[in-house]
Amino acid sequence: MQKPDNISKAKAPGREGKVPEMARQLRVPSLDPHFFILEEDRKNLERFAQMSGRHPVNILITGNQGCGKSTLVRQFACIHNRPMATFQVGLLLESGQLFGQQRLKEGETYYHEFLFPRAIQTPGCVVHLEEINRSESPHALNELFSVLSEDRSIWVDELGFVEVAPGVIFFATMNEGEQFTGTDALDAALKDRFYRIHLEYLPQAVEREVLERKTGLDTNTANQVLTLVNKIRENRELAISVSIRHSLMIAELVSHGASLREALVYSLQISRDTLESLLLSIHVATAQTETDRGAYSLYVP
Repeated sequence: MQKPDNISKAKAPGREGKVPEMARQLRVPSLDPHFFILEEDRKNLERFAQMSGRHPVNILITGNQGCGKSTLVRQFACIHNRPMATFQVGLLLESGQLFGQQRLKEGETYYHEFLFPRAIQTPGCVVHLEEINRSESPHALNELFSVLSEDRSIWVDELGFVEVAPGVIFFATMNEGEQFTGTDALDAALKDRFYRIHLEYLPQAVEREVLERKTGLDTNTANQVLTLVNKIRENRELAISVSIRHSLMIAELVSHGASLREALVYSLQISRDTLESLLLSIHVATAQTETDRGAYSLYVP
């Protein structure tokens, strides 16, 4: 299988030693062997990893849904052999819930410590704050201001003085836009504490490579899938967002014998009338235009 000209294999970065004893209950995630990343982003992730040797680092990842934000965090942790803990910010209802909660047992109240303080005190840990702009209350994130600041510490009455361990990297991911129910604009003071990586749709040649690698489609069929997918993405009247996750869903159905028509209907929940109009338009114009942002490479060890 011939690779597109702008794809090169990433060099293997150095491992960062054994996982600390304190992190035994925290898992190093598994590798996705088919994950592509913009070469510029890969280089800066390596810089962030080096910087974390001097002080904890905060990175915010934004971009279209289904474009690999969470996968990028897991890939980083795996490549650098770091334990990882993911926290669903959307589950937070009030201040203090990241660290622990008062509970009742046999008529007695006690403080139950959660995973978050253990994770941030584990050297080299990757702490993933998923959907950071989806908390039920803006006050639920108050503790983050302290652990993400230069002091990297916070006083919790039940736990005492909690300090962020050396080498910890905080990754926050978020979807932005009115179409995402339950999300809010991220507090400017909190957002100011992060470096930012913005992910976009892959160039067609790279996305085709991903479909071929992950689903086993041949190049011709993968191109047919992406021709339809890109026509939908370009049609603002349809108001249908087709993520890379969706294109993989379509390709996987096709690889198991479904027609393109069936795969689109079941993966995108698109009406058959709309789909028929779209299929007819494919015969009129199929030229693709894209802006080259630079080379992409596999983000693997």
